Amino acid sequence: MLEEVERWLSTRSWSVTDRPLHQIMAAKRASGSSVSVVLPALNEEETVGEIVSVIRHDLVRQVPLVDEIVVVDSGSTDRTSQVAAAAGARVVHRDAILPRIPAVPGKGEVLWRSLLVTGGDIICFVDADLKEFSSDFVTGIVGPLLTDPDVDLVKAMYDRPLGGAAGQGGRVTELMARPLLNMHWPQLAGFVQPLGGEYAARRSLLERLPFPVGYGVELGMLVDALHLVGLDALAQVDVGVRKHRHQDGQALGRMAAAIYRTAQLRLARGHLIRPALTQFERGADGFEPRTYSVDTEERPPMAEIAEYMERKVA
Repeated sequence: MLEEVERWLSTRSWSVTDRPLHQIMAAKRASGSSVSVVLPALNEEETVGEIVSVIRHDLVRQVPLVDEIVVVDSGSTDRTSQVAAAAGARVVHRDAILPRIPAVPGKGEVLWRSLLVTGGDIICFVDADLKEFSSDFVTGIVGPLLTDPDVDLVKAMYDRPLGGAAGQGGRVTELMARPLLNMHWPQLAGFVQPLGGEYAARRSLLERLPFPVGYGVELGMLVDALHLVGLDALAQVDVGVRKHRHQDGQALGRMAAAIYRTAQLRLARGHLIRPALTQFERGADGFEPRTYSVDTEERPPMAEIAEYMERKVA
């Protein structure tokens, strides 16, 4: 491992217990910073309500760390929006944000648009499919941004059990993202969960980053942030264990393809043919091909969007 990464691990990798809540709150009051929590959601009625309820109870009512909880619904066909609203979140539909630009499917699309409907100086992203959720996920990744002005982005790290086996989750991380980062961006090799959906960042950084519209958003954000603000402005915090709904193997294949394409664009911004991924499913007449297009579209930095800049001025 690079000496720079070993040093970074000792100076920018923390535990949630390193910053007690009273210390984080004191830093928030001193800085005057506001905190928004964003949950991108698609058909998560079983879990989104509990996550919102825990954040509201622990970090809005008991202590005023979080200033707003926003669920961005990207087209749910279940009761995700109703459940989230009943739990106390402000729910916004993806298509209602920046209607001038037609929305496309994808997690990154939702995160990008959330910058237009939140007001926090610090934005904390939390996936909406987490089970047995703890507010440590929020305090852990928001804490360093409030207490250390030199930190711009913080990723959560955690164990990811799979089927009762410890540490077996995060298959795309181990098979795709970690090899890519170690080979091409070795400064980022110290991140335990580079693709994790729980991270927080300063708005001043997020608004300057392009957002891959799909599953490549987390890897793209790390690589672009490294180039923009440097390794020492990035950090990670151990928040324990992450339990969530796991994807099947074919969904993971599509995710891996999008992540690879995101990396490819950053390695050589070439004009390549729009890629596709063919997978196979057994049908009545044997294995049948299913071809999926791979997300390649990216949204520009939000600071380049006129509506966003007008909102900032107002």
